[in-house]
Amino acid sequence: MKDEKKAPKLRFKGFTDDWEQCKLGDVYGHLYSGNTPSRKKSANFGGDTPWIRTADLNNGLIKSATEFLTYEGIKQLKILPENTIVLAMYGGFNQIGRTGILGFPATINQALVALTPHKNINQFFAQSYLNRHIIDWRRVAASSRKDPNITKEDVEKSEFSFGSLEEQNRISKLISRLDHTITLHEEKKRQLERLKSALLQKMFADKSGYPPVRFEGFSDKWEQVKYGEIFQRRSKMGVSTPTLPSVEYDDINPGMGTLNKEPKSKGISKRGIYFNPGDVLFGKLRPYLKNWLFACFEGVAVGDFWVLTSSKIDHGFTYSLIQTPGFQYIANLSSGSKMPRSDWGLVSNARTFIPINHLEQERISSVLFGLDHAITLYEHKLEILNKIKSFLLQNMFI
Repeated sequence: MKDEKKAPKLRFKGFTDDWEQCKLGDVYGHLYSGNTPSRKKSANFGGDTPWIRTADLNNGLIKSATEFLTYEGIKQLKILPENTIVLAMYGGFNQIGRTGILGFPATINQALVALTPHKNINQFFAQSYLNRHIIDWRRVAASSRKDPNITKEDVEKSEFSFGSLEEQNRISKLISRLDHTITLHEEKKRQLERLKSALLQKMFADKSGYPPVRFEGFSDKWEQVKYGEIFQRRSKMGVSTPTLPSVEYDDINPGMGTLNKEPKSKGISKRGIYFNPGDVLFGKLRPYLKNWLFACFEGVAVGDFWVLTSSKIDHGFTYSLIQTPGFQYIANLSSGSKMPRSDWGLVSNARTFIPINHLEQERISSVLFGLDHAITLYEHKLEILNKIKSFLLQNMFI
């Protein structure tokens, strides 16, 4: 091991010793990589021994496997103990550098390299260290070979720094708690997204003219209309100014209906379709990207947008209606394969159902807007938590 020692910028109180710097191979020794048994022999698969592949890695604890080997299948392989770190050397550029910690004894395929438990190293600390350098792994993979990959030798020779086991444990505990909080927020966000998807299916009328799920007090059959009878497209053009901002395709978070930048911070003199507060911007180019926005301000839509308004239905309901599976289906029936665009002639003549009672329209849009708001809040919380984690990874490690 090297004599040179350093310390991280951010530390828990009471820790002052410099960290030791070495190579991963100096700590973990000669690293192990697995193999793939012959798939021609049915006796190799379908057993009880977990066989881990790149697809099973999640940069955290591996809690399950997708494939299992029989006794015959693991004859040439090594059973790795629980808490072994596995790192992807290849299997797709975006997979390189991904890690996992075995939550159970298992074996691995040849795309992975294993770092078995070491008495002086907290494995979750080591994994966080490796995850911090995932970009470095991919840089090595991309710069040195035609087929991007890293090797066992690359991993063995990579730098590794660590402090006392007690300090490692403290750091690992903090990062693990943060990861747990991030996971909880991600799951809550997914639950809200699934709920919204279900409501977009159930709160709008089916072929019978009645929605499967309905607010109490509403029982009338919905009216069948053509989209062209309730939607009007704005055509007035305008040029952006410091007080009339522009919205472009890249400004919208797909499927979320939110902006990823402040419109007034963008350049001026962009020509597009003028829109008012309450109008709906629908991206007709590659409509499967779901570039839509409910306008809360006055501006111009630059690019392949429809700016939709309506004098017959609630504006919020207009925004909800374009997100339904029925509208999405017809909007995606477009010609062209490379750059498909929604066909207004097709969409405007397609039929849908709308509630006659404006109060019902408002109640539906209110629920969906509320879900959008909650989803966006979780998205913002996740951004903050990930920034905190990134800061800690940059400053609590060398």
